[in-house]
Amino acid sequence: MKNLLIALAICTLFLNCKTDRQKPQAETEKAIDSLSVARKEVPFLWEGANVYFLLTDRFNNGNPENDLNYDRTNPTGTLRGFMGGDLAGITEKIQEGYFTDLGVNAIWFTPVVEQVHGDTDEGTGNTYAYHGYWAKDWTRLDPNFGSRKDLEKLVKTAHDAGIRILMDVVVNHTGPVTEKDPVWPEDWVRTSPTCEFTTYENTTSCTLVDNLPDIYTERNDNVKLPDALLAKWKQEGRLSNELDELQLFFERTGYPRAPRFYIIKWLTDYVNDLGIDGFRVDTVKHADENAWAELYKEASYAFENWKKKNPAKVLDNNPFFMVGEVYNYGISQGREFDFGDKKVDYYNHGFKSLINFDLKTDATKGYEATFRKYNRLLRTQLKGLGTLNYLTSHDDGAPFDKERKNGYYAANILLLAPGASQIYYGDESGRSLTIEGAEGDATLRSFMNWQEIDSLQQTKELLTHWQKLGKFRRDHPAVGAGRHKRLTRAPYVFSRSYMDGEYRDKVVVGLDLPKGKKTLRVKGFFGNGTSLHDAYSGSVVEVVDGVVTLENNYDTALLELAE
Repeated sequence: MKNLLIALAICTLFLNCKTDRQKPQAETEKAIDSLSVARKEVPFLWEGANVYFLLTDRFNNGNPENDLNYDRTNPTGTLRGFMGGDLAGITEKIQEGYFTDLGVNAIWFTPVVEQVHGDTDEGTGNTYAYHGYWAKDWTRLDPNFGSRKDLEKLVKTAHDAGIRILMDVVVNHTGPVTEKDPVWPEDWVRTSPTCEFTTYENTTSCTLVDNLPDIYTERNDNVKLPDALLAKWKQEGRLSNELDELQLFFERTGYPRAPRFYIIKWLTDYVNDLGIDGFRVDTVKHADENAWAELYKEASYAFENWKKKNPAKVLDNNPFFMVGEVYNYGISQGREFDFGDKKVDYYNHGFKSLINFDLKTDATKGYEATFRKYNRLLRTQLKGLGTLNYLTSHDDGAPFDKERKNGYYAANILLLAPGASQIYYGDESGRSLTIEGAEGDATLRSFMNWQEIDSLQQTKELLTHWQKLGKFRRDHPAVGAGRHKRLTRAPYVFSRSYMDGEYRDKVVVGLDLPKGKKTLRVKGFFGNGTSLHDAYSGSVVEVVDGVVTLENNYDTALLELAE
């Protein structure tokens, strides 16, 4: 009987089979349980992924023994020093099922390569490189974040849980100059002028801010490795190995020994060795766009090489994935970003997706206007590509709902919008974005509010809402990658459908529903007699005369095939 029910669930989920709708309730419940087995075969689609973004140092401290390194003990501004979060802490939460319960199927964490050892004053308080964007040595992990074995364990643990890993990478700049960290050689970096952001030239051939040396990503001149880096490798006992690997890389590729190709080699090593699934690329518009196509080419080569070496560990046949942060790009711009005097199509330079800065303002326009817009653009100008939608982030000082007053609406508009979703750590738990004494982007980067999750009923209820929507998105590619259609205006009910070959997925969602008894019109989408499971309330209903009737105190319905 069990095998029959599993087959029934698979048949219904994928092929929308007709079945006997008069089976007893107990048998229906078994069929629903068997859906969990069937859904393990749900294809993973980057264009509809549920991505969780976290600051490695601010999420969870899995190993307090690595909290202090390189004598990073100087006083800092509020939230501008290391706080202990690490790779082991992320792995711990994967093992606990935190991400699975939230429906997350990809994790993006801030860079973990070795950071500058010293501190610097940005004008908002003395700062260490807790955020990970100030690289000193791309070939080694920073011990504050963990070891190479920690990263290897994280990737394996995530993959075992069906979760992909997005590694955050920086190519266009090094860390700032400090008393402990000398500037890189002048044939590697420019130290002026500071970017003005009004033309292509003064956005790409400049330093983002003062004292942030900019890599010459546009140059093809051969350069030597910095003496300081060679001395460091020698002291660590790996000079010969690093030089040998570089020799093999340049012989294989034929690239000149230009700065960007060194960094590309170092970053793609993590893909080749560990099976990293994708890159989130930082500061994309501040480097020569051809560098990104080259990064993607080498990362793809490394990913396929890893698959060949580890056939038993391969999750699926998805190619390597790259999503870019083109600051202030929005889905409304279509394929091209406009610098004012030049337009660049980053989708044509290695990126399958770009972070969408529009959602935080589109969210103020309501569900249907936003969903209809995204559905149209993703099926026309961006067909075959994608966007990564977000509402809050680590460096956006004007996020949606900064006071955290609309957490339920934020979940709905983010997790149900067409495209991929980016949950910023603490979105799901109302982590405060206004920290007393913190200046600039530091206020967005407090430590994860685990204590509130454990102790406050209000926080637990908000998290539960995010979990229900997140799991529904994960289990149904139609939510993020499917075709959107409004079914009724009041109450607001819409459908999503996705088809790829023999795979079919279709769902209906109701939002802002009345409490108590409610009817949702599904005529033309689900036929009469179809048995549906409401993933929000857990109830099973049947379509009668083109509608389903629910009776509960929830204002949300997530309808999926139950047979």
